[in-house]
Amino acid sequence: MDAIRTAIIGFGTAGRVFHAPLVAADPRYVLSAIVTGSPQRSLAARQEYPGTEVIADTETLFAEAERFDLVIIGSPNDSHAPLAHAAIEAGLNVVIDKPIAVTAAEAREVTAAAKAAGRVLTVFQNRRWDGDFRTLREVIDKGRLGEVRQFDSSFEWWKPEIGSRWKDLATPDAGGGILYDLGPHLIDQALQLFGDVTDVHGELDRRRAGSVSDDDSFVTLRHVSGVRTRLWMSAVAPVSRPRFRVSGSEGVFRSEGLDPQEAQSIAGLRPGQDGFGLHEDGRAAILEGPAIAEAVPLRAGDYAEFYRQLADSLREGGPLPVDPADSVRALEIIEQVTRESR
Repeated sequence: MDAIRTAIIGFGTAGRVFHAPLVAADPRYVLSAIVTGSPQRSLAARQEYPGTEVIADTETLFAEAERFDLVIIGSPNDSHAPLAHAAIEAGLNVVIDKPIAVTAAEAREVTAAAKAAGRVLTVFQNRRWDGDFRTLREVIDKGRLGEVRQFDSSFEWWKPEIGSRWKDLATPDAGGGILYDLGPHLIDQALQLFGDVTDVHGELDRRRAGSVSDDDSFVTLRHVSGVRTRLWMSAVAPVSRPRFRVSGSEGVFRSEGLDPQEAQSIAGLRPGQDGFGLHEDGRAAILEGPAIAEAVPLRAGDYAEFYRQLADSLREGGPLPVDPADSVRALEIIEQVTRESR
């Protein structure tokens, strides 16, 4: 079958680090176009992908939509819903980088529009394929922890000064802040493991001088299943908490550090190359309890699986890699936390 002709909107972190390398590495896709109005990013795109067309604006892309099958939206958060609507109206299938939109109402409208038009719409919740998360899921599924009671998950780094990226400068109304940046990942992982929630509480703080949105935040969820989830997100953590600490009736699972795929992509390593998705130091998670004390090798991270599943969906009508309804639910929780914090 013909390769899936793909255009990526945006060549910042989302487009350059995540989507373009994954699409280029999968033979069932062809990276047909990259859309960016930045001269510097245009040059970088041409250098890295010399066979790919660089388009200056989305108007040109959508005017020539018949040349493409799929568009990936990796632009700032407040543009996600408008661009998705334009892509659907142009007859294209759509991948939206998380969050699916700034508001749940926008997200539901986009999802309904894709369904009415008969277009595929999915959301890039790539952290479902982090190596440590895949390992944790396997440990839970095998019952190694007994009855899970507490799920602690953190995503923290040390950037004590505000940068010039849109993520640092956008207000929450435009999808700015660390809750909108990392919350879609952490909340989605919790929902995938333990199901829907009944109670939500959050604490959103601005620690850096001049911050217009949260940069140090905490969310706790009470799941219908009874599990209590606690999520930490911070740009001002001198030392990070464990990435996961999961307590059950028989044991505790603990892992340290972030999945390496993002850092490897920035360094130039590509999916399919030796070592991609694995930590260089060969680190393991720890499983311990009254009758347990062992190291659990971390599975390789595999963001490419998202695009493998999407190709199956586009070509054969298989299930989507991510049901957009899952991303809408995470966004509803983010909105609830934001309202309460105000």
